Amino acid sequence: MTAGTTSNLSGNQRRKMRSAARFFAVQALFQMETTGQTIENVTAEFANYRFGERFEDYDMVEADTDMFRRLVTDAVNWQAKIDQMTDRALVAKWPIARIDPTLRALFRAAGSELLDESTPTPPKVVITEFVGVAEAFFPDAKEPRFVNAVLDHMAREARPEAF
Repeated sequence: MTAGTTSNLSGNQRRKMRSAARFFAVQALFQMETTGQTIENVTAEFANYRFGERFEDYDMVEADTDMFRRLVTDAVNWQAKIDQMTDRALVAKWPIARIDPTLRALFRAAGSELLDESTPTPPKVVITEFVGVAEAFFPDAKEPRFVNAVLDHMAREARPEAF
């Protein structure tokens, strides 16, 4: 679903679609890293098959396609900058190359949103949203607190005026 078709949705529906775009962006970036697929193939697969996919016991939600593509594209285009920003937020013994690939994908997606000056989303909302994504991937672990701390550091670097 594109931005033009989301204008007639309620605020809550648009918020859910943006949250889904963030979740799917992390999955897509993970998939690209682990399989070596191109950005074109992965974004097309998600847009055509994953958004709104139906399973026997649940349905995947629709996502804001424009936001999803922007997050993934910006994460790829700004990967070196995002990875450097993430490295500065991590302890010296744990550079980004040593962390879990799901977390690496999450930091890249979140970093792309934090660096996107055209987005009106406040950094604290970006942090909250991606901590929620971490909770979905790591429901019974300490990773969400770790994600919160790293993203807080990244957000303060990317948008110091917001704090």
